[in-house]
Amino acid sequence: MTEQERLPVTRREARPAATSHRRLEPSRQRCWLCDGPLWVAYHSHRTVATLDGLVTLTLVVRTCQHRTCPRYHHPYRPEQEGSLALPQGEFGLDVIALVGSLRYRQQRSVPEIHRALQERGIQIAERTVTHLLHRYEELVALRLADQTRLQERLREQGRVILALDGLQPDVGHEVLWVLRDVLSGEVLLARSLLSATTDDLVPLLQEVKDALPVPIAGVISDGQHPIRRAVKRVLPRVPYQLCQFHYLREAAKPVYEADRHAKKLLKKEVRGVRPIERSVEERQDAQAEAIRGYCLAVRSALTDDGHPPLAASGLKLQERLSAISASLDRVAEKGGSRPN
Repeated sequence: MTEQERLPVTRREARPAATSHRRLEPSRQRCWLCDGPLWVAYHSHRTVATLDGLVTLTLVVRTCQHRTCPRYHHPYRPEQEGSLALPQGEFGLDVIALVGSLRYRQQRSVPEIHRALQERGIQIAERTVTHLLHRYEELVALRLADQTRLQERLREQGRVILALDGLQPDVGHEVLWVLRDVLSGEVLLARSLLSATTDDLVPLLQEVKDALPVPIAGVISDGQHPIRRAVKRVLPRVPYQLCQFHYLREAAKPVYEADRHAKKLLKKEVRGVRPIERSVEERQDAQAEAIRGYCLAVRSALTDDGHPPLAASGLKLQERLSAISASLDRVAEKGGSRPN
């Protein structure tokens, strides 16, 4: 093999468009130090490549506005962000977990891992696979007790809100467990386990608890029963909260499906806007202007989607169309003709 053939193949194509969009907001609206309000300071955007496709994230970042607070103007980012990707990372933690599993569980080479990722629709350079493998090795070798910098940072903030996330690329693969601090965004411990029972998770929680220089003020996870039992055993008096994203996602599944079906039915009822617009293209009278205005309102209502589950697009379309219909009824009552 020549030197040129041994060089890693880089990605020359542009990234495809994102397949989904998620808006993440912090669960807290008050500062945990001074209890003052956390105001929205700015929105951050990033795109992460996951096993389910490219995801565009809109991140709502809050800051404390109390000038005497030690956390004044310090960013408080959404808790869910750290469960998707590492800071400044382009690839999700699930992709990193898969790379680690393929390398150390199935003993695959970097070119083989590269081909496996491409077969799953992930556009990635072979050199980047090596970088992700290094990130995996850094995660599983991480020890909180060995990091003086992290210990000092945690002492400054005075407490830790612990988040647990288990990432299993496929059924039968090892689970990469990541324990991180929500307040600082730092990863405290990562461990790859063959299973995810309560007895497996208790040592991880105990190791983090013993190494922390500050108390754990709360725990956040997706609510799996082994996690709940492990938290109850190791941290019996620490408040436990289900991740709001997971809670909303599970609760909104039936509502989302019903809303999507309703939106399809509503769209069928308002087809034919374009022929109406063509019929008045050459007219400049007041009635033609009104008709064009109503057609524009209908077209805008059809294309203005909401962001489920908090802003259902079907309900939003129904409200907009109801307002347009009510306006047409008022025109008819005043003596005009109501268009069909």
